[in-house]
Amino acid sequence: MARFLHLADIHLGFDRYNSPERTKDFFFALSDVIQKYAISAQVDFVVIAGDLFEHRVIQPAILNQAQLCFQQLQTADIPVLAIEGNHDNTPYGTSTSWLKYLSQWGMLKLLEPGNLAAGEPLYSPWDEVNRKGGYIDLACGVRVIGSAWYGAAAIRAIEQIAEAIPVLPPGPDTTLLLFHHGLEGQIARYSGALRYSELLPLKEAGVDYLALGHIHKNYSEGGWVFNPGSLEANNVEEGSFTRGAYLVEVGAEGIHAELKQDYRQRPIVRLVIKTQDSDSEADVVAKAKQAVEEAIATGQLLPERQPMVELRIEGQVGFERLELDTKQLQKDLQASSQALIFLLKYEVEEKEVTEPISSEASRDLIEHSAFKDMLTAHRDYKRRADTLSEGLVDLKNKRLAGQDDEALYEYLDELLVP
Repeated sequence: MARFLHLADIHLGFDRYNSPERTKDFFFALSDVIQKYAISAQVDFVVIAGDLFEHRVIQPAILNQAQLCFQQLQTADIPVLAIEGNHDNTPYGTSTSWLKYLSQWGMLKLLEPGNLAAGEPLYSPWDEVNRKGGYIDLACGVRVIGSAWYGAAAIRAIEQIAEAIPVLPPGPDTTLLLFHHGLEGQIARYSGALRYSELLPLKEAGVDYLALGHIHKNYSEGGWVFNPGSLEANNVEEGSFTRGAYLVEVGAEGIHAELKQDYRQRPIVRLVIKTQDSDSEADVVAKAKQAVEEAIATGQLLPERQPMVELRIEGQVGFERLELDTKQLQKDLQASSQALIFLLKYEVEEKEVTEPISSEASRDLIEHSAFKDMLTAHRDYKRRADTLSEGLVDLKNKRLAGQDDEALYEYLDELLVP
């Protein structure tokens, strides 16, 4: 029986949100998974189906993170077999990448197809001396075949791979193919996804386990196609995705893949509050603070774990939306939740107030209605909009009647007294 760990979309060096601590989360997740589900589980090998790194060009500290993780596996005599993904593949116009560097230094084995245009066969066996090859036969009874990031050319690549596999020299009974691409219907807004039927030539060619990457959500199809998802969420929207690492056993009864999720991850909490058109600025602030307090009280938000938190404010408000100091509110909520990152999504609309006016309405009535619409939209005056609008019309008439400024100011002072 063979046992292996299937990882994908690790994204070491993730640097969104401008948070060094968040960048470290991706390293801690990988290190913890390796300890629990590779070394402790005594797997025969580990596969990485693309996107080990977030960027093609990485900082020395990120390379060091990768080396620390792979050194643990080296010490445990567990080989790592990997392919490049769209985030970390060889940059255009160059012949090397950081995965190739790690492969040359023996940290992993980068399985790459040959260059057909240069007359090379699509697949050559792994050459340990030259540290290159497209496939490898392992003593545990599994053949692992690599691929590349094909993008829009994925369908044609599948045809070529399906033609090449049956003519390879005889090998182990179980064939695993690493392929960095996604299936349609798994996530929204993903163009270029493959249909399941487009993968079937690989199954017919003898692939028993198709190890996918690219989509950060866990899914499987047909008992032979497996995508573990990313180890960490790359944004708050992915906080709702099921994701993890596949611990796989290959035995006489077939393939059993179990998704493992019990490892170090940064908690993500998403909250929503609804506003009403009668809400003042103070009302919105109170609702936002109450939402965070309730999440803490119910255990949904655990401040001691320094989660990532998103609060979305939706609806209408009875004041000019830009009058709310969202930066200060965000700062206050981050302090109360002890969030590593607090995202405030302020997506409200101002209430539009227009009073129907008859075409036969008098001039005073039209003016009164116009004043009332403006006052109703103001947070400080909306509750007295009717009285104040009548007073403003009266004030205008007093000016037209020739009253002096002192008398008008006295009238205005009386009008503004609550």
